Amino acid sequence: MADDLYSLIRTRAPALDTLFLETPDGRSLTYGQLFDAAGRFANVLVRLGVNPGDRVAVQVEKSPEVIALYLGCLRAGAVYLPLNTAYTAGELGYFFADAEPALIICAPERMEEARALAPPGARVESLGADSATGSLIDLVAKASPAFDNVSRTAGDLCAILYTSGTTGRSKGAMISHRNLASNALTLVNLWRMGRADRLIHALPIYHTHGLFVAVNTVLLAGARMLYLAKFETDPVIDAFKDSTLIMGVPTFYTRLLDSPRLTPAACANMRLFISGSAPLLAETHAAFEARTGHKVLERYGMTETNMITSNPYDGDRRAGTVGFPLPEVSVRIAEAETGALKGVGEIGVIEVKGPNVFGGYWRMPEKTAQEFRADGYFITGDLGVIDADGYVSIVGRAKDLIISGGLNVYPKEVEEEIDALEGVLESAVIGVPHPDFGEAVVAVVARAKTSRLDEAAVLAALAGRLARFKQPKRVVFVDDLPRNAMGKVQKAELRKEYAGVLG
Repeated sequence: MADDLYSLIRTRAPALDTLFLETPDGRSLTYGQLFDAAGRFANVLVRLGVNPGDRVAVQVEKSPEVIALYLGCLRAGAVYLPLNTAYTAGELGYFFADAEPALIICAPERMEEARALAPPGARVESLGADSATGSLIDLVAKASPAFDNVSRTAGDLCAILYTSGTTGRSKGAMISHRNLASNALTLVNLWRMGRADRLIHALPIYHTHGLFVAVNTVLLAGARMLYLAKFETDPVIDAFKDSTLIMGVPTFYTRLLDSPRLTPAACANMRLFISGSAPLLAETHAAFEARTGHKVLERYGMTETNMITSNPYDGDRRAGTVGFPLPEVSVRIAEAETGALKGVGEIGVIEVKGPNVFGGYWRMPEKTAQEFRADGYFITGDLGVIDADGYVSIVGRAKDLIISGGLNVYPKEVEEEIDALEGVLESAVIGVPHPDFGEAVVAVVARAKTSRLDEAAVLAALAGRLARFKQPKRVVFVDDLPRNAMGKVQKAELRKEYAGVLG
């Protein structure tokens, strides 16, 4: 295997005139055009002062240029730092201060904001979703496609992805070339991806799933993709006739099931439906098979580890499980506090070791040490069980993580914002069932007896402080939060009590 991810992609690429990407509006890119664009971006990055190992923070809307920019960063030896487009100024300020990017690339309308938040010495440029606007467009158009790639080793840092923690402080997961290359190659082989495949890409491009799973596997398979700005039911069903696979989150499948157009005939050309980023309900799995004749293939991964397990391509794709550990990936179940190993059928924390596992948290050596066992296993924080046949099931989340529409929400981060509001004594943020997103955020708030704070006021206060997907769908007021004998808030009790609050 090549030492760096770009070299691996390049050595496995098909003929340069092979189609790589097409959009609904008729735009297309061949592999040759993509690699040329990546060379132009790499030249621009160097011209803007980006050195090997420098971070390039990217908060832009989805466009074909984002993939070329990502590959340009790989070619220039830079560290790619994708950021959710929903992040607010307050959130961006933290990421910029922590990562200290040499270059920030944002949407044209957010340049003034980004400049105000940029650390000393950082350049700020823009890139529009329309592929025609932004300060980078002219620079890239004038740049040469020829570029001598910067030498990188398998262990070199390739990307940083921020993932929140229970303390509320986001952590930058350091992802190496080896992490991404090994994982993508494994998935290509496991899911039988090849040059005849056409992927429906309807995921965000700033997320592990949309970028490192979807894009990297297509590139390493020499396949092509239909590149959609977002998921919409009818366009996706329209695309089934000319496509072979789709990677999605559970919300995709619940929305597809709502359409009368979802039939076996509509899916006749499709060979694989993949789901991840959040648990797929067994009912959804069964309903989709009944409607289409296809069993959804569910897999499990996280920001720090890329993909960990997958249901088999051939064999029984068991509803309610996430399948088997990937080749070269070791998974075990342990006692959270002591690390003592659990037996078959016993619930404990999931721990993982393999070439897919990240190197630690950016500038957080103590936190990194806390999250790894002495023998190198990463403690995921997810609770799971392995049955007698080797299938892994996720049964809970030890860190109270909420996964809404495939995006992670950590309660502590939301609670800190609510607790800072005048009139709030304390709050507890929980995830409750939601018919579309799988899970959604609900805040249970204890307020002062003299306070006139209401639900609308809380939601209004959070609107400019938190990304939309983190904002509560409902705010419920109580006199006191339930606690156990040790004084810990009983969130399980709250989840049970308010399970039906969203209908």
